[in-house]
Amino acid sequence: PVCFGYPLSIFFIVINEFCERFSYYGMRAVLVLYFKYFLQWDDNLSTAIYHTFVALCYLTPILGALIADSWLGKFKTIVYLSIVYTIGQAVISVSSINDLTDHNHDGSPDNLSVHIALSMIGLILIALGTGGIKPCVSAFGGDQFDDDQEKQRSRFFSIFYLSINAGSLLSTIITPILRAQECGIHSKQRCYPLAFGVPAALMAVSLVVFISGSRMYKKVKPQGNIMIQVSKCIAFAIKNRFRHRSKQYPKREHWLDWASEKYDKRLIAQIKMVLKVLFLYIPLPMFWALFDQQGSRWTLQATTMDGNFGAIQIQPDQMQTVNPILIIIMVPVVDTVVYPLIKKCKINFTPLKKITVGMFLASLAFVAAALVQVQIDKTLPVFPAAGQSQIKIINLGTDNAVVSFEPSIQSVTVMPMKSTGYMTHETSQLQSLTVTSGNITIPVKLTEGNRHTLGVKNTVTGLQATVLADNVTSKPEEGNNLIRFINNFPDAVNVTMGDTHFGTVMPLSASDYRLFPGGQTSEVMSCSVTSQALGFGSAYTIVLNKCSGATLNVTYSEDIPPNTVHMAWQIPQYFILTCAEVVFSVTGLEFSYSQAPSNMKALLQAGWLLTVAVGNIIVLIVAGASKLSEQWAEYVLFAALLLAVCIIFAIMAYFYTYVDPNEIEAQLDEEEKKQTEKNQEGYEKQAEADSQM
Repeated sequence: PVCFGYPLSIFFIVINEFCERFSYYGMRAVLVLYFKYFLQWDDNLSTAIYHTFVALCYLTPILGALIADSWLGKFKTIVYLSIVYTIGQAVISVSSINDLTDHNHDGSPDNLSVHIALSMIGLILIALGTGGIKPCVSAFGGDQFDDDQEKQRSRFFSIFYLSINAGSLLSTIITPILRAQECGIHSKQRCYPLAFGVPAALMAVSLVVFISGSRMYKKVKPQGNIMIQVSKCIAFAIKNRFRHRSKQYPKREHWLDWASEKYDKRLIAQIKMVLKVLFLYIPLPMFWALFDQQGSRWTLQATTMDGNFGAIQIQPDQMQTVNPILIIIMVPVVDTVVYPLIKKCKINFTPLKKITVGMFLASLAFVAAALVQVQIDKTLPVFPAAGQSQIKIINLGTDNAVVSFEPSIQSVTVMPMKSTGYMTHETSQLQSLTVTSGNITIPVKLTEGNRHTLGVKNTVTGLQATVLADNVTSKPEEGNNLIRFINNFPDAVNVTMGDTHFGTVMPLSASDYRLFPGGQTSEVMSCSVTSQALGFGSAYTIVLNKCSGATLNVTYSEDIPPNTVHMAWQIPQYFILTCAEVVFSVTGLEFSYSQAPSNMKALLQAGWLLTVAVGNIIVLIVAGASKLSEQWAEYVLFAALLLAVCIIFAIMAYFYTYVDPNEIEAQLDEEEKKQTEKNQEGYEKQAEADSQM
């Protein structure tokens, strides 16, 4: 059946891909947070396991291609591995149920090993499933078109890629919202089971939709164990060439021709086509090394930025949605406007030229990211280095307070109800100091630690000084805010802010810091207070002064300034990288299919996806080996590496000759036909000669 000139079967494939990508990207969107906050892994381990999982997802396509091309065929491979995939999603959803091992109902799992084991089993099954079907689905879609539908097939790959990003966009928006909900039987926790459960359900829907179109599909039968044949042919050619390395043997046109003694001409020609393309793939992983950092480095960059978009407060991990939003806009625009315009200008914009431009744009995107990072670094607070300490003074009284340090350090005068910023000195210089307010002077000895807040108050009973050890030595993560209270009342007070209870705070004492989501405003219960926007990534000490009627008088002291560089400054780098993805990735899928022999299309698709796996491994290697202390320098390093690789690829692409696999195979068919006729004539002549004898 045909609809709008397209086989009706491809609509089932596109819907299937949308649901599967929703499932994958939805699960992946919250995976790092699940590692860090549920499994309680540190940043480095969470990041390492995350990139290892992504790499595994792009390594398993080799297995999927092997199964599809040589054993089950694409259709059955997709069905069976989708079942494995769905089971994996269900397992990781179960692994995130807090009540599974929370026997004492304290809100924390009692046996993390069980959750870790289930999570790893689930992730391995997911990697096997998503990776296994990845090279098959796009190639299976391409199989639905006839040879005279080249234009429709090209448009299909754009629609196919559009469905990938539509699923990615919706899941990246929805699953973080689901994760932020609270659920549980005995205690309310972040709802990871729901965040993982919905993608599991979508994967089940994907499977049902795909099977529903079974009768409409054009199913190409597997044509033997291609991977083993290819491997044996290449091994024999190398061995035979080494055996005949002497000059007495004439050279052959191609080193694979040394396999002609054992393998037929068709297989050798097909392997030549595949190897030509795979050779071009060698530089491509560097593109993915940059591209996949959207979910790691760029998200971490967003945690140090301001997400206030007026009526909407954007969380750092939600900035990832910019890419799929732009993809959905850019794919049809590039496909229907940009490419036709380039064609009208009589520019031969070949697939390999598109890929080269994509690599250059990705490099440019990281230069933009580095420029943004430079601006962010200018706004970051300074924390004490080794051997240094910091002190901040808050005057809680009604008289000026003078704090004197060692003779070499100038004394500081603090006005009533005011505070200083953090002052950095050598630790040895801050062992002791004196405070003078009114006519009273008292000595103060600092406690151990490298960051202190000194609260000073001159009362009728005398001068009081309280030293608070600040244990915050970095900006709050994920753009969250830290709040604590100092009680400047003569009596103990019970402090509640929103739904967070700070407990009872004694006079001239401070509560512990508590974490609040970024973008909120502060409102203290019991007495009303003029709310103040906290921004993102800030830390505040709120001094409770007095309560007159229903109005609370407070003083805000900024411990860590909120992020001031707006997240909107990330949009240019996302836009440039999205343009790079459109001309690189969509073209890569189409190029891989167009240059592959009929029985090795899934194999070449797997080779394309393998470049993504290698790219993720490159991230771990470069980031670990560079030892760069500045993040902007790492961005520049990645940009420079990709630019160098881009130049190498452009040179390789210049010497590449495009082939038409169908034409080559048709020529081989004609040659085989002629050879068969020739052999038949020979047999007939021989038979005639034998009969005459």
